[in-house]
Amino acid sequence: MAVFERYLTVWVLLCIVVGIALGQWLPGAARAVGALEVARVNLPVGLLIWVMIIPMLLKVDFGALAEVRQHVRGIGVTLFVNWLVKPFSMALLGWLFIRHWFAPYLPADQIDSYIAGLILLAAAPCTAMVFVWSRLTGGDPLFTLSQVALNDSIMIVAFAPLVAFLLGLSAITVPWDTLLTSVVLYILIPVVIAQWLRKRLLRKGQAAFDAAVARTGPWSIAALLATLVLLFAFQGEAILQQPLVIALLAVPILIQVLFNSALAYGLNRAVGEKHNIACPSALIGASNFFELAVATAISLFGFHSGAALATVVGVLIEVPVMLLVVAVVNRSKGWYEARG
Repeated sequence: MAVFERYLTVWVLLCIVVGIALGQWLPGAARAVGALEVARVNLPVGLLIWVMIIPMLLKVDFGALAEVRQHVRGIGVTLFVNWLVKPFSMALLGWLFIRHWFAPYLPADQIDSYIAGLILLAAAPCTAMVFVWSRLTGGDPLFTLSQVALNDSIMIVAFAPLVAFLLGLSAITVPWDTLLTSVVLYILIPVVIAQWLRKRLLRKGQAAFDAAVARTGPWSIAALLATLVLLFAFQGEAILQQPLVIALLAVPILIQVLFNSALAYGLNRAVGEKHNIACPSALIGASNFFELAVATAISLFGFHSGAALATVVGVLIEVPVMLLVVAVVNRSKGWYEARG
């Protein structure tokens, strides 16, 4: 893992401190940035999200969809967990923890927004970091690439309806036009741009492509951190008043990660897939495309919303929790391969 990726939690914590400080010392500047909107899309954040997402999508080869048939059982487990279990289990956990068990400790006017943020987080399967997690477990690279390409293809058409349906079940109404705009801006257009750039770079040779991916990687991380600073500049007052909120939001996210990774890992073992297939399948089922979730939460609910804060908590715990999952699947390889 690169230094930025390895210490992502540290950078996020620093962003919290810097963002809160800027929000307290320069509230006028934060409000000015927040006011730069067109059709409920914040222009600075929209630009940062593109810089964040496009370098990641450069790595996705949709030609790898042809590999799907090589591991139908592993792909089946991935799709089942990512699209039929993960979003619904998060909606259930949000209902249990946020609306009921933790409700007395949370601001009442943000309960719905927190649940919405958790749903947005779970409805976006991981695109970029899963390559890192797969590499750390010795996962099959072609399988990892094919499942990412398939998930991204499904996400273009399924993300908006799934989010709208789950928010509706939670009695949360969202404007369809804003939700569809988010899908076009933060999924469809970045995918098109990234694939166009990918083809142009590959015409110059694999070495040129690899060099370009390496150069643009830090842009993605820098854009993520800048977005978090802006978000915490708006969230600072709420966090200072109720610092327990972040810890409480982390609980359902943590349970969801551990549950879905264990489910995918166990199902792959049950259907007879190899360990190097089960690992990336479990890891993509546990991690999230948090960049998309953050951007959509800001578009739908605004910088000040509990939804935006909930998605950022996902960023905060992503690396340490996923490294825990990586350690578990690596150490359990003997048990996995000893199945009867």
